[in-house]
Amino acid sequence: MKLTWLDSNSWLIDVAGKQILLDPWLVGSLVFGNLPWLFKGDRTIAKPIPEQIDLILLSQGLEDHAHKPTLEHLNHDLPVVASPNAAKVVESIGYTQIHTLNHGDVFNFHDVVEIRAFPGSPVGPTLIENAYLLKDLTTGQTLYYEPHGFHSEQIQKYAPVDIVVTPIIDLKLPLLGSVIKGQENALLVCQWLKPQFIIPTAAGGDLKFEGLLMSLLTAEGTAENLQQQLQQSNLTTQVKELLPGEKIEFI
Repeated sequence: MKLTWLDSNSWLIDVAGKQILLDPWLVGSLVFGNLPWLFKGDRTIAKPIPEQIDLILLSQGLEDHAHKPTLEHLNHDLPVVASPNAAKVVESIGYTQIHTLNHGDVFNFHDVVEIRAFPGSPVGPTLIENAYLLKDLTTGQTLYYEPHGFHSEQIQKYAPVDIVVTPIIDLKLPLLGSVIKGQENALLVCQWLKPQFIIPTAAGGDLKFEGLLMSLLTAEGTAENLQQQLQQSNLTTQVKELLPGEKIEFI
């Protein structure tokens, strides 16, 4: 399994030779609800569109996971696996192969990759988006992804997992509390899944952000602090931070 970090929550994952583009934001600005005064993200260095994409995987319907300008730019005939909320986004754009996964559903891709959906991040009072467990059916290697640090207890029965991709820091807003729960929950999911590696997502990279939300957000936690907590918990999990555009292979 090979992972390339494309900034923020955007990843290219090579599983059994299949290139899976996860939560891509690759072109244009990132704006929530067409309100740039509230939040606006831009790239400081352009990222090329991957030459080979076999599948698009979307965990949420929010703009930082189902980024419309990027999805409009990509080939609409590519198969998409998505949460119900994200499926509505690609359907509105005109994608032709949409596989909607509810919690507990499983998608088999060409008999070499299995994608299993779990409850993930709460978005609003009633909507819970997706987390995913990816399995290489040729080797048995597994990867768990949840982009906001909200982990369902249901994932425990699939332990051990080789790689966990999830936030390792908290992002907090006044009155609302943590919108990304990375610090404490990263340790918890490692205790559950006992991965060989935990890889941070939802971090920055070659990006700049502005708007009211940025003046209110506070961040807590570091990779060094998490590594220390893992060692104190007698876990051998290694925290592996990637640079933007960096590719890493797990054997």
